[in-house]
Amino acid sequence: MSKLAIIEQLEAKREAARLGGGQRRIDAQHARGKLTARERLEVLLDEGSFEEVDMYVEHNCVDFGMDAAHIPGDGVVTGSGTINGRLVFVFSQDFTVYGGAVSERHAMKICKIMDMAMKVGAPVIGLNDSGGARIQEGVASLGGYAEIFQRNVLASGVVPQISVIMGPCAGGAVYSPAMTDFIFMVKDSSFMFVTGPDVVKTVTNEVVTQEQLGGAVTHTTKSGVADVAFENDIEALLAVRDFVDFLPASNREPVPERPTADAWDRVEESLDTLVPANANQPYDMHELIRKVVDEGDFFEVQPAHAGNILCGFGRIEGRTVGIIANQPMVLAGVLDINPPYSPKVS
Repeated sequence: MSKLAIIEQLEAKREAARLGGGQRRIDAQHARGKLTARERLEVLLDEGSFEEVDMYVEHNCVDFGMDAAHIPGDGVVTGSGTINGRLVFVFSQDFTVYGGAVSERHAMKICKIMDMAMKVGAPVIGLNDSGGARIQEGVASLGGYAEIFQRNVLASGVVPQISVIMGPCAGGAVYSPAMTDFIFMVKDSSFMFVTGPDVVKTVTNEVVTQEQLGGAVTHTTKSGVADVAFENDIEALLAVRDFVDFLPASNREPVPERPTADAWDRVEESLDTLVPANANQPYDMHELIRKVVDEGDFFEVQPAHAGNILCGFGRIEGRTVGIIANQPMVLAGVLDINPPYSPKVS
């Protein structure tokens, strides 16, 4: 075989891998207002920075007709890239391939990326769009989840772990995100629940919708499981790009610094009157924070949950700082049973 024929064969394999579950399923994904796994990575990462690994990995299941259904990549795109020039490791589950269901090989691809991130000290970002375990593989699939969970534990406190829920995630597909540091969701298209509405109805005879059970609004306003909800895929991914800039690459690295046009000796005279002399008179803590941090840039965590406490990240003299503040505008800023999970910023 000539070199040209070999290159053409390789390009054909690459194109097949890029198509995932095929054009028809890609069109269906777009019809739902969602990006594909690869399109999401294009938005998240710096242009041309993505280096994919294990592009041609396929499942090893031979039961239930799976031996005749092999798709390169096995439902997850993995690799590394940069966000604003900083190294990150990523995996993006492909809903067009078996509904993003996790197989043994699928899990091993994710584990490999997490191992690489811990070894070099860089954040892990997971774009989750999975229906859970691939039932055709049975216990092997569940074993794959166990390997992912173990790495979630090992990576905790070592490198930042960020989960972006971008589709209907159920069962094992939500256990791993729940163990990560930060969870972002997309309104109307992302869901997190252990079992879906049909199972709930069968077991408890209670009728609930997907949104009521585990939608973005439910988890960002009531349960507090997720941190922020966004309107669409692109908005969520661009927010992650901004958010990563606040975080250190690992526990071995200092917080990032970046140049700022906000002078260190800036005098903000409005602060003299912002906090009222009367302790019973409320004021907006958001306004105070934005006047203090560099350029008014404040990334709030759980803004829709427990509004009596504000948590988030800003910068002072170019260095990241975590902020926890009482909000006098809500319940006079007192603590109650539903404060945001402030240890995330401490």
